[in-house]
Amino acid sequence: MAYLARITEVNSILHAVIETNPDALAIAAEMDAQRAAGSDIGPMHGIPILIKDNIATFDKMNTTSGSFSLLGAKVPEDSTMAANLRKNGAIILGKANLSQWANYRSSNSTNGWTSRGGQTTGAYYPLEDPSGSSSGSAVASSIGLAMAALGTETSGSILSPAQRNNLVGIKPTVGLTSRYLVIPISSTQDTVGVSSS
Repeated sequence: MAYLARITEVNSILHAVIETNPDALAIAAEMDAQRAAGSDIGPMHGIPILIKDNIATFDKMNTTSGSFSLLGAKVPEDSTMAANLRKNGAIILGKANLSQWANYRSSNSTNGWTSRGGQTTGAYYPLEDPSGSSSGSAVASSIGLAMAALGTETSGSILSPAQRNNLVGIKPTVGLTSRYLVIPISSTQDTVGVSSS
């Protein structure tokens, strides 16, 4: 899969992806076979999507919000967002880096840094500040590591990285997208949205 090759090519420099789905190629092969047989799962059949590492997936990947403290923890099921992606045929390609704990780590945290994923940098010049906590999602979309990526926003965490990385970022109205099994900053303000080129 070209997206996995692209991640391998640039991720050691930009740190946009924390981990990839070890089953992605098998899932993609199954999707290709279904399509060849004349059937598809839904409107996103076979489309590779990255999701921010605070959005839970019930698979072989971790959901850690970038922190080693949650490494190996198991979630009871997919988050509603991940379940909906799968139901519509998307391939969850991996987890995007972020600002650790979605920037809830301290009042003086660094955009795009996690203990697990290192420092995400923007793609336009060396060591560029990627801006906001959904920085890995935006950088990954900007440089073609997936068709699109999900992020989360409390106050600017989708829109600011999208702007910095020359993308469209959509922050849905709070409550319009599910926050079930999404590690939050604010349970009354957070929302899940998308970054895409």
